[in-house]
Amino acid sequence: MNYTAGMNTADQRLFAPGAGATPPTLTGREQEQGVLSRCLSDLTSGGSPPHNVVLIGPRGNGKTALLRWFERTCLAIRPKVNVVMVAAADIPDPATMLARLAPPTGIAKLLGKVGFAAPPNFTERLIARCRRRPLAVLIDEAHTLDLDVGQVLLNASQQVRSQTSFMLALAGTPGLFSHFRKMNVSHWDRLGSGLLGIGRLSDAAAKEALVAPLAIRQVSIDDDALETVVEHSQRYPYFVQLWGEALWNQHLATGESRLTASHVATARPTVDARTAEYHQRRYRELERSALLPAAAAVASAFHGDMDATATDHDIDAAFATFGMAAEHRLAARDGLERLGYIWCPPGQLPPVVWSPGIPSLMQYMRDHAAGSEQSPR
Repeated sequence: MNYTAGMNTADQRLFAPGAGATPPTLTGREQEQGVLSRCLSDLTSGGSPPHNVVLIGPRGNGKTALLRWFERTCLAIRPKVNVVMVAAADIPDPATMLARLAPPTGIAKLLGKVGFAAPPNFTERLIARCRRRPLAVLIDEAHTLDLDVGQVLLNASQQVRSQTSFMLALAGTPGLFSHFRKMNVSHWDRLGSGLLGIGRLSDAAAKEALVAPLAIRQVSIDDDALETVVEHSQRYPYFVQLWGEALWNQHLATGESRLTASHVATARPTVDARTAEYHQRRYRELERSALLPAAAAVASAFHGDMDATATDHDIDAAFATFGMAAEHRLAARDGLERLGYIWCPPGQLPPVVWSPGIPSLMQYMRDHAAGSEQSPR
């Protein structure tokens, strides 16, 4: 399904790895787009969605792009709905959040009509704003949300939704829920269909993510070249975008409208260099979190297979093989999950099955960490 609401594909970059931009063709996210579209329908009909929406998954899987798609969809139907999209860093404290989401200017008359006995709080201001026009608030990088800001916002969202037309959507890494647990928040985990796991693409979606944008500019790619690219990308959206950008540059350099295995071979050193740089950043992140030995141990449980899975027992056994003390294993697994090194899509029934957040990163860990670090005790 091709969702291009509110965008001019002639002016949009075909591929933008790491930029969080919405590509001309957003593929493989039809279920998530359907949930968000139903929430928008609730708003435009004068109601509220029955739940907040939380997009959760390892970095580089397109959560920001999905939020931006929804922002564009809302903007396309203004003035029926207002939309505010911010990164968590943009609202570092409750006062800034008030100014961004429920500014006194413009709703003073509404507040005056209510006749508060005391100065209105954030929730009351937000209700007043939403009574004027339905509002969608989108928070990116929500796993870094200031604790006071998150506590006020999440608690307010329940009351605001019950009284007027409002929705809250948050996107974050798998560490988002552990971050929520640090807050004094009620009802945050009652999400139902609003909890959306954002992982790697299917084979078909990864291919469409490359083919469809190129086709907009009358450029094609041979089937064998496409298979090579998708296999190398491991269907990880960030790497798919890296390949798309590199192949588009090949078209610009040669002027040829049919991309072949030769173009793929020429582009590969550039993609490999940027992939290695990305792996190095993730490696340093694991190092700063004192998780390098644990990451090397877990890599052995997946055996380098793109679609390999592992149970809690498999991961525990890998830790044991590398000599990790039993009392440290749960914290190590939680730390790897928080960083998206291992990934468990929400909604699974026991036994929990884990997938690699980035399969090639595990190979990188085997090559660079295993044997070079002390045993993970």
